[in-house]
Amino acid sequence: MDGFTYTGLPARVIFGSGTTGQLPAEAERLGLTRALVLTTPPQAAQGEALTALLADKAAGLFAEATMHTPVDVTQAALRFYHDTGADSVVSIGGGSTIGLGKAIALQTDCPQIVLPTSYAGSEMTPIIGQTEAGRKTTQRTPKVLPETVIYDVDHTLSLPALMTVTSGMNAIAHAVEALYAEEANPVLSLMAEDGVAKMGAALAAIRDAPEDVGVRSDALYGAWLCAICLGSGGVALHHKLCHVLGGSFDLPHAETHTIVLPHALAYNAPAVPDAMSALRRATGSQSPAAALYDLAMTGGAPMALKNLGMPEDGIDRAIEITLENPYFNPRPLEAGALRNLLQNAWSGQRPAA
Repeated sequence: MDGFTYTGLPARVIFGSGTTGQLPAEAERLGLTRALVLTTPPQAAQGEALTALLADKAAGLFAEATMHTPVDVTQAALRFYHDTGADSVVSIGGGSTIGLGKAIALQTDCPQIVLPTSYAGSEMTPIIGQTEAGRKTTQRTPKVLPETVIYDVDHTLSLPALMTVTSGMNAIAHAVEALYAEEANPVLSLMAEDGVAKMGAALAAIRDAPEDVGVRSDALYGAWLCAICLGSGGVALHHKLCHVLGGSFDLPHAETHTIVLPHALAYNAPAVPDAMSALRRATGSQSPAAALYDLAMTGGAPMALKNLGMPEDGIDRAIEITLENPYFNPRPLEAGALRNLLQNAWSGQRPAA
């Protein structure tokens, strides 16, 4: 076996059904006395429930988290954090809320407890992306890692069908790229293959049984594996494109990942034979890129960037930004090939089998 480097990241994970009830005890264990609860406006009721659960350990509720973690929202949250005398944050939600919690931790080094309600996976990564003046930048630092992640399957039972599919595809993207990122290694490859298999099968089953606790548990477990891949591994072209598209055109995060993934995988497929073998096993298909496209389309996800509001004349701008500061990628980035990739993603064309 060839040599490799594997980085395990510290995290305490509580997984199950009804695990939200353990939040006060977990806050006590961490020594938290003034936790600021974070969420988005649509999930404010869940934030209020956590505030009540924490009782005198709650500093208040900030329910203005926004996708792509805009710097101005973070600044408003930081003012509220300091005004309330908070010493920690409790984030309940998806990538938008978790991203805000990380942004606060980056500035204050405060402890975090995260309760994910989607499959985005940000809770297991030392990565933070922030948007300012139409540009999204990312960095890796252990300062933004949550101390505890409470996975409560109950929070995902009512996850809308469309959000289930796009959030699940977002998770799969983390595992796919871990198979051929610069930091790829045998340990992560095991997690990545199982994560894709678990999430793919669960997404197909959830269509018929959206409130089945067993199926939702498989999906959440798959999402956790995929998130570990993102946190301990690396990313490549797919994530670079999604960061560019999201930050430059204000496209929704999960939907953008869903659309771009099959095309980015098709672009890299000739350069990553071992990864493609793992994905054939995980998807049960000889054409993983096409299989992932079909999985998303069958689930009702948007399959074209134009349907998210991206202008066709934005393709050249996206290529220019991508090539300015490219991520590692197993296949060299070529402007012409990237234009073909993005044109297919913009129009929603199915990757060739």
